Amino acid sequence: MINKPRAWLAIALSLCTVSASAAEGMWTLDNLPRAQLKEQYGFEPDAKWVDHVMKASVRLAGGCSGSFVSKDGLVLTNAHCVLGCVQDLSRDKDWVNDGFVARKREEEVACPSVELNRLEQISNVSARIAKATAGKSGQAFVDARQAETAAIESECTGRDTARTRCDVVELYNGGQYDLYRYHRFQDVRLVFSPEYQAAFFGGDPDNFNFPRYNLDMGMLRAYEDGKPAKIKDYFPLNTAGAAVGELTLVTGHPGSTERQLTIAQLASLRDYRLINAALYLSERRAMIAQYGRISAEAARQSQTDLTYTENSLKVYKGEIEALHDPAVFARKQSEEDALRAAAGSSAPWDAIARAEVVRRNQYARYAMLERSQAFYSEQFRIARTLVRHAEEMQKANGDRLPEYQDAALPTLKQKLMSKAPIYPDYEKAKLTWSLTKLREAVGPDDALVKLVLGRKSPEERANELVDGSRLADLAVRQQLWDGGAAAIAASDDPFIKLAREVDAPSRAVRKTIEAEVDAPEARAAEEIARLRFAKFGTGVYPDATFTLRLSYGEVKGWDENGVPVPPFTDLAGAFARQTGSDPFELPKSWNAAKPKLDLKTPFNFVTTNDIIGGNSGSPVINRKAQIVGLAFDGNAHSHGGAFWFDDQLNRCVAVHPAAIAEALDKIYAAGGLLKEMQGR
Repeated sequence: MINKPRAWLAIALSLCTVSASAAEGMWTLDNLPRAQLKEQYGFEPDAKWVDHVMKASVRLAGGCSGSFVSKDGLVLTNAHCVLGCVQDLSRDKDWVNDGFVARKREEEVACPSVELNRLEQISNVSARIAKATAGKSGQAFVDARQAETAAIESECTGRDTARTRCDVVELYNGGQYDLYRYHRFQDVRLVFSPEYQAAFFGGDPDNFNFPRYNLDMGMLRAYEDGKPAKIKDYFPLNTAGAAVGELTLVTGHPGSTERQLTIAQLASLRDYRLINAALYLSERRAMIAQYGRISAEAARQSQTDLTYTENSLKVYKGEIEALHDPAVFARKQSEEDALRAAAGSSAPWDAIARAEVVRRNQYARYAMLERSQAFYSEQFRIARTLVRHAEEMQKANGDRLPEYQDAALPTLKQKLMSKAPIYPDYEKAKLTWSLTKLREAVGPDDALVKLVLGRKSPEERANELVDGSRLADLAVRQQLWDGGAAAIAASDDPFIKLAREVDAPSRAVRKTIEAEVDAPEARAAEEIARLRFAKFGTGVYPDATFTLRLSYGEVKGWDENGVPVPPFTDLAGAFARQTGSDPFELPKSWNAAKPKLDLKTPFNFVTTNDIIGGNSGSPVINRKAQIVGLAFDGNAHSHGGAFWFDDQLNRCVAVHPAAIAEALDKIYAAGGLLKEMQGR
């Protein structure tokens, strides 16, 4: 159960200064809080340590974190981060529920669309962006920034797009731009994933709660030239873990936070954006669950989508509750008033407020079209990618949409050409539902609805699209990709035709959002960022941007309404918690191995590290850069972490390395993998 943030506690929050909370901050590796680390823990990371940690950390391009744990490219992350790969590979088997273990290298199986990124270098390119956008506003600003970004990324990547990825990253809401250069691994193979019942024990009821009993771990291996990648920097597993009060450091890729947004932006999130997203996901969850009741096979096909939907829904609900705490807004208003006073003008805040009015007016159409809420279908996603690729490739690199620029094409094509199966009946169910949502969102008389549905019902249109399409065939996709604009124009595939028809209105609403919301807000954010820099310098960390960050904290429980919550659980607790019914049922392999297990083995634990979505799979390391945990969740209070951090309540939830070792050795007969992680 998610508890609302307590009003008295919110008064103690401070979102701008480092002194706000002992462990607050998701810090870029080129601006670590060295003074705080030295003062609080006597730890001074030098340049060699930072470089080692940077290159041992890994980003899963689809939205998770991980780390190298051996010299042969073995990667440790969460089971829920490899779940999509496992689902894609489970065609004539059920590795999601039965688990997967590759005890030999030749048993490792290529994931259809997983890409790993290892950060190699960070450089500041703010001056180039500033020069390119000087004096520009609206669409001119968007175009200039986009063109300069493309040029910088192309220069960085060069011709080695297969192994190099470069991203220009906006920090401090436009106050700074950095270039992140990565080593790209696209040959990624599945090594280990436990049974669903072990990784997700407790299911949605336990999600974002503690105590927890989850073996939420998965393993991949990076390959290059058909062989395991040779890795110099990696984190060895320390099965002793960390003691209560011991310094813990998390390196990972937090997705996004909104700690530096204005009151107008937070109000938009609170009043309609998060609410609409939660309502959409609530209905999607019901639709997927209903489909899963058709048969065991239908349940298998939709299991991963249901898991991700339930998780996202719980996050949005928690964020809604957090933003409805009046004390939080009072605190944010006080901070904003202080910055306005320092500025001597309300101009940038007023500009953002005006832009938010435009966003609200365009929100429904933008969500339905550009975010594809109207088209919940793998085949539509494929069709849109092909249609836009054909059009964008006729333009100069700097004039293309960012996701079709040269630096992004390898990732885009890998996902497009994924061998993951497409299930026609499931596609029809999803599309029928989402087309119904389109009609609800903009009205049955809207020209867009008439364009998409004609005189057909959502179900009739969905059946027509799925039954008539050949996009499940990889060869067809390849022909359309290679054939470019001529092939797309000649295609009679119904999904291609639909993607062509809705592309103009979709681009139009995207352009409105970019020119009338994103551009003025970016300009205003630059001004506000300069004020923050003037007042706090680089002692302020930037909001999360799915780039590598380090947070520090310690192993520590918390008080829940006056009741102490201990920081550790153990294997005995998992067996005591099982009821024999889903989701509180351990796999058969666990119950069979119970007599061999040391039930006192620590299982899950909590720390005060500041994390958010995207940190899933992050290594929890000690000052010696050894893995002492595997982050996989936060507690209920951590939902507010999108907007603030409080080290009295917010907790990172992690798998203990002793449980990883015990399970690999005694349950899964994977002692070889354990030895590899221990450097033996």
